[in-house]
Amino acid sequence: MGQHQTKPFWSLEAIQIGWYNAFVRPTFKLDYDDDTVAFLIISAPKMFENAFIPFLLQRSNQLVGINDPIDECMKFYFSKIPELFPCYKIKVIHDFELHPNRRPKIVMQSVAHAAGAAYLYHPNSLSLDNEKKKKMFGVCIHPKYGGWFALRGVAFFENLKCPDLVRIPPCDVIPSEDDKIKLLELYNFNWTDWRFRDIIPVAEKYSDLQIKYFSATPGNREKVYCKVNCKDEISLNVLASKEVYFLNFASVMAITES
Repeated sequence: MGQHQTKPFWSLEAIQIGWYNAFVRPTFKLDYDDDTVAFLIISAPKMFENAFIPFLLQRSNQLVGINDPIDECMKFYFSKIPELFPCYKIKVIHDFELHPNRRPKIVMQSVAHAAGAAYLYHPNSLSLDNEKKKKMFGVCIHPKYGGWFALRGVAFFENLKCPDLVRIPPCDVIPSEDDKIKLLELYNFNWTDWRFRDIIPVAEKYSDLQIKYFSATPGNREKVYCKVNCKDEISLNVLASKEVYFLNFASVMAITES
C-alpha cells in the first residue's frame, strides 16, 4: 500500500465467531464454525470529516429523501472490502440490519466486548434494584475513545479459519462501581447531553460539526452538512484511493500469512 497522511478513521478488531456465540443468547447466535474469523468495524471520531462529509459532497444529489445518509455512507465504504480481498468469501452485516421480525441480525455491543475492543457495562452486573435495571440498557466504552465512537458493522471472512487466534479480553476502564452506575444513568437518562461519552479521559472526540450533526433531528441534519465549505474544511482527496478506507485490514493478512 502507498503511504497516506490521512489519520485512520476506522478501527478494526479480529474475532472468532465462537467468542461471540458464547456471549449471547441462543436467539442471537450465528451459524458459523467457532473458528471462523470476522472483523468488527468501528468508526473513530475522524470518520465524520474524513469519510462521511466527502461522501455527502460527492453524492448530494443522490441522497435527497434518504432517511439516514450515515447508513448509505457505510454501505458504500463496506462494499469495498470484497474488492480488497477477492480470494475470500466475505459477508458484511451492518449495525442497522434487522430480521423481518425486527430482531437485530447481530448484537454489536456484544461483538465489541467479545472481540476485546470495548468493555460492555451492563446493569445486570451492578448493584442496582431490579426495577431500575429494567429501565436500563448496557453501553460499551472504548479504552481510547471512551464513548466517542460507533460500532458500524462486522465483516465475516466466511472461508477464513484461525483456531489459534489469541483472544484479548476487553479492558475494564471504569474500576469503580459508583462510576459504572453513573455511566449507565448518564447513558440511559441523560444521553442527549453527551456526558456519558466523557466518563473517562479520551484521546480524541467528535468535532463540533459532528456533534451538531448528530444532535440535530433527522429532518434537520441536511441543513448542517449543506453549510460545510468543501474547499476550506474538507479534502475530497480522501476518496481518491480505496486503500485508505481499511488501512488496518493489514491485520487480516498477518493472520492469513502466518
